[in-house]
Amino acid sequence: MRQFWFLSLLLPFLASCNAAPEPEGKGQELTAEPESVVLVSQKAGNSVAFYTLTGELLQEIPVNPHPHEIVLSEDGTRLYVTDNGTMAIEIDGDGGNKISIIDMQAREKIGEVDLGKWHRPHGIDLCQDGTLLVTSENPDRLLLINPETMNIETDYSTGGETPHIVKCSPDSSTAYVSNARSRTVSFVDLETGDYELLETGARPEGSTLNADGSRLYVVHRNDAKIAVIDTESREVLGEIQTGETPVRVGVTADEQYLAYSLMSEQKVGVASLATMEVIGEMDLAGEPVSLEMAPDGQRALACAQNADVCYVVSVPEMRILHEFKTREGAGPDPALLLEN
Repeated sequence: MRQFWFLSLLLPFLASCNAAPEPEGKGQELTAEPESVVLVSQKAGNSVAFYTLTGELLQEIPVNPHPHEIVLSEDGTRLYVTDNGTMAIEIDGDGGNKISIIDMQAREKIGEVDLGKWHRPHGIDLCQDGTLLVTSENPDRLLLINPETMNIETDYSTGGETPHIVKCSPDSSTAYVSNARSRTVSFVDLETGDYELLETGARPEGSTLNADGSRLYVVHRNDAKIAVIDTESREVLGEIQTGETPVRVGVTADEQYLAYSLMSEQKVGVASLATMEVIGEMDLAGEPVSLEMAPDGQRALACAQNADVCYVVSVPEMRILHEFKTREGAGPDPALLLEN
């Protein structure tokens, strides 16, 4: 009897020792990491849209005809879109005169900036002080927009024809503008309005700054090259020869590589800043018209407008990580990777 009583106490203890460990988090609601989202300016679709990396269309927001460039506010709550009104520089027409404002949390358009007599807005950038810079192609001008009132406070001459892409210096004092039809890059003093021109080559378009703003990299669509510019001396330090029709460029966070899109060759190329030479290319199924760096500074996004397809590539590894189709007829241009 005493043995039976002892076993009745021992067996539950042995069972508990042999039981499988309880899964971590049991009894709590487990949620998967949300998937990264890609925001795309759909030039032909007159909209901006949110996609998953597998190409699922999450939401599409109508804007004014033919949006081109986009920029996020520093806190990621607002997106500003240049509603150019035409598909390309080569197309005649007055174009549009609006900047659409998108609420990123609500994923809806909440307003727009009326540019009045300034038409065909294209390049756009946000300075560190919150100032919004926009290039106008009709007439040729650089506009400074107050971030609170969203009114044009100042307009500047760039000294060139068809100001295309604009970048703001880290100290918010200078705008760097590529003048696509003038073979020049402008250095515009945002306080005085004075400008200085540097001749760099045929059809300067996309540009990017390194972290401290000491180097400006500008692709030249009709010269098949990237000019490396010292922003203090305002001189060309060197050039990287690329394939045909480079249109956009980005620099990795470690400043070892430049990534650039080759429109007519249907490629994304990578160049070493140490050697100033091309080190690899990735073939795409369509003509990439854009290239934007991801927040990690290692991946780049490029979209082929004519094929309705976007790519996420690893710049150091020189390989395609993701490829997805946008909706048919969207005509994707720049795309941003939104990290969750």
